[in-house]
Amino acid sequence: MPNNDKPRLIPTGTCWCGCGREAGLGKFFAQGHDKIAESALIALKYEGSVPHFLHAHGYGPQHSVTLDAVEKAEWEECGECSTKPGYRGAPASIANHKRKYHSEQ
Repeated sequence: MPNNDKPRLIPTGTCWCGCGREAGLGKFFAQGHDKIAESALIALKYEGSVPHFLHAHGYGPQHSVTLDAVEKAEWEECGECSTKPGYRGAPASIANHKRKYHSEQ
C-alpha cells in the first residue's frame, strides 16, 4: 500500500533534476531526467552502485526487492510468463510487457 504520510508534491513546470529545463504539464522531470536524478542520488549516497543502494535497504539475492514491490506496493507479476517468477512491474509496465511478449502476432 502507498504511504499517505508523505507530503503532496506539486510539479513546478521546471525539471526536478536541477537542469533548469521545462517539464511538461503535470510532470516533475524532462523526458529521461528522472533516471538522471536517480543515478545522481545513488552516486552521492550509495558509492554510485545499485548493489550498495539495494544492500543499504536490506535487498539482494536473499531478499527480492521486486517481490516486496508486488506484496507491499502496487506492482504485479505477469501470470503468462513460462518462467517463474514472471516479469514484475507496475501495472502499466505489465500491460506493455504482455502486449510485447504474450499477444497473438
